[in-house]
Amino acid sequence: MIAKLHIETFTRNEITQLGNCYFSPPLKVMNITEDKLAKDLHLMIMSSSPGILDRDGYELKVDVAQNCSLQLHTQSYQRLFDMQKGATQKMEVYIQKNASFIYLPHPTVPHKNSIFATHNKIYLNNQCSLIWGEVLTCGRKLNDEVFQFSKHHNITEIFLNNKLIIKENLLMQPSLLNPNSMGQLEGFTHQASFIYFDESIDVKALCDKLYNSLSDKKEISFGVSTTQYNSLIIRILGYKAEQLYDLLKEIAASIQTSKIAHYAV
Repeated sequence: MIAKLHIETFTRNEITQLGNCYFSPPLKVMNITEDKLAKDLHLMIMSSSPGILDRDGYELKVDVAQNCSLQLHTQSYQRLFDMQKGATQKMEVYIQKNASFIYLPHPTVPHKNSIFATHNKIYLNNQCSLIWGEVLTCGRKLNDEVFQFSKHHNITEIFLNNKLIIKENLLMQPSLLNPNSMGQLEGFTHQASFIYFDESIDVKALCDKLYNSLSDKKEISFGVSTTQYNSLIIRILGYKAEQLYDLLKEIAASIQTSKIAHYAV
């Protein structure tokens, strides 16, 4: 099944509104914004399918207009079922000047023999803000499917004014390279990545703050790095999907608090 989704936003009285919106089965978009007077727009991507099936192709596009603030949510864990040919997902995000976008989807659970490739392209303009995170699990532990998937390939490219500034390339093929081996996950079963971009924030100070905060967490291993273009990348290894997902949301909340404090000074 080929499924498509396209979201556009606009502002009215400084409040972000949902503009043109198109989706095809099994996808659906729901406005879950609780405070209709708040500047931020909260949308949830829903699906009537139990997960991604063999030969599925998902094409997602999000346009965040100038001065808009959009937070995109997911309905539940993304399950990748048993496959022979594989499935794909492509996502393009365009964030205009003075706009912000937050996307922290639920963890991905690759079932035994699943084959999945996803390619994310995010296009940034000056003075915009991006929070982006993902969690990949080892599979269904209770079904003895730890690293039993065939292949998982995730590419995320971030462009600033059409110039590539960040590229993440995650490829896992457990049958070819043991995830527990030296230089790989080394015993950990879950991994999370987090990317933050904002030209207006002191990223180095924020990096130190987040490092100290994560140092207090148990049963994880992590790294926090700054990049050349006033952004930071966090990689976390752990044993539980919910723990890593909660950590990403906690990091995002901490960043938003720091940003509010920055503008209040």
